[in-house]
Amino acid sequence: MSQQLILTDDGSYTLFVPALNEHYHSTHGALQESLHVFIEAGFKYVVKNISQQPIRILEIGFGTGLNALLTFLEAEKEKINIFYEAIEKYPLPLETLQQLNYPTLLNAEILFKTIHTAEWEKEISLKNINGILCKKQIDLLDYQPTQLFDLIYFDAFAPTIQPDLWSEEIFRKLYNKLTVGGALVTYSSKGIVKEALRSVGFRLERLSGAAGKRHMLRAVK
Repeated sequence: MSQQLILTDDGSYTLFVPALNEHYHSTHGALQESLHVFIEAGFKYVVKNISQQPIRILEIGFGTGLNALLTFLEAEKEKINIFYEAIEKYPLPLETLQQLNYPTLLNAEILFKTIHTAEWEKEISLKNINGILCKKQIDLLDYQPTQLFDLIYFDAFAPTIQPDLWSEEIFRKLYNKLTVGGALVTYSSKGIVKEALRSVGFRLERLSGAAGKRHMLRAVK
């Protein structure tokens, strides 16, 4: 699928997919959305509530790698050891990723390049950061987690675009692979999403959304 580079309101880029009529991030600000939903409501919450390390994170929808980049930067700053597994059915080509301005905005050119040139299907130890990255090219419907995670970033395309990924079946599989006290965070707060999460046992917290959205969800096991 082809993508178009779009400048969002906070000065960071996102990608638009004409075939899906969908953006990878909020046009109100790609960077602020990822920070708000995944770092503030997800990573910092789990770090505060789970004592053991490494913090084990699963990302559904690796996409541009922005969530991974921000997470490793935060982990480096706070001296936290993390294991980061990300799945992506359609990895973006390197030439597309090189157009994004995240590394310039975050002063993280080397880390951004390291994340995107890391070999897929292997656990890669990141230099100068106490963390491991494992990227897997697979459809969420086929993915079978082999370990427990403390935190899940659910960043698939919207429920209207990929309804089969926001199902009770998928959320049950993820719930079973979360540690007790672990959390799943997502930008969506649609009724069908809340219903599916509750039905498999999650305790929901509806939080203020990133710019342009009223609410987001944190689902805790």
